[in-house]
Amino acid sequence: MKNFKLLGGLFPLKRLTHSKELIIPGNIPKDVHLPDQIFSILVRFSALALIGLFISMAVVIFIKSWPAFSHFKWEFFTRSVWDSWRQEYGALSLIYGTVVSSLLALCLAIPVSLALALFLNELAPKWLSVVLGFIVEMLAAIPSIVYGLWGVFVLAPFLRESVQPFLSKYLGGYALFSGSFYGVGMMCAGVILAIMITPTISSISKEVFRSIPHTNKEAVLSLGSTRWEMFKVALLRGGFSGLVGAVILGFGRAFGETMAVTMVIGNKISLDPSLFAPSQTMASMLATQYGEGDEFQLSALTAVGFTLFMVSLIFNSLAVFLVWKIRKRYGK
Repeated sequence: MKNFKLLGGLFPLKRLTHSKELIIPGNIPKDVHLPDQIFSILVRFSALALIGLFISMAVVIFIKSWPAFSHFKWEFFTRSVWDSWRQEYGALSLIYGTVVSSLLALCLAIPVSLALALFLNELAPKWLSVVLGFIVEMLAAIPSIVYGLWGVFVLAPFLRESVQPFLSKYLGGYALFSGSFYGVGMMCAGVILAIMITPTISSISKEVFRSIPHTNKEAVLSLGSTRWEMFKVALLRGGFSGLVGAVILGFGRAFGETMAVTMVIGNKISLDPSLFAPSQTMASMLATQYGEGDEFQLSALTAVGFTLFMVSLIFNSLAVFLVWKIRKRYGK
């Protein structure tokens, strides 16, 4: 039996198994583990590189947008005018269009995504779950320009001829469904974004449901619960933090989507509360105007990009904080 040196004395290995004292190896050579050290260095370098990339992006965009910020100060975020002739710029209407279209997309996509994930994971036959799951994942790989073309030629006419007249007839007294309708506008952009983020949210939600142990579901059913009560308690409540994470990823794609939204939102600077009205987002403004204009207008557009960067960071930070609070409260 090998011996170890402990504080100057010799003790057999068997006696040191449960000892809490410091063990100093005597005749065991030090293992260098060079591959492990290289892997550790690479992982740390990658993490630091990501942090550096994040900081450098923020610094460069802020420097480029500083002329506009220094000229308009806080009025840049509180005014909705965008006039390149008079050199008057404000991002309020762009922030409004970005936030409203993204929230509308979430309101439409979350119920459909969760229902689809529950169906694929719990109710659908195996062959149908495989086929339908593959189709849903393929929807996430479709380029956004294709969604935009489909929105222009199919979705916008359908909304203009069928959905919006119905909503205007029965809900026209509310500001959200008032005014004229053209097909393109905030509603069309919200529906396009909802279709685009549904595969992301449903795929991640399905994996969250799949990771929940079967014993949890069986325990709920053994107490006399119905199938729906099992879904609510064991799946929805048990995987709530993971579902919030799925919604965060979907919101991130909707918030920064550019081409599809640019093609169907109407691209009009407006604070109209109606979902039928054309509007514009920060990303669509950058896509349509960044290649034009003088140096000051480019600075204003870069300021819009920095605003998009910061608003996205704030929303994602709040979502991460919500997940942390949920895990802390429920221990999940």
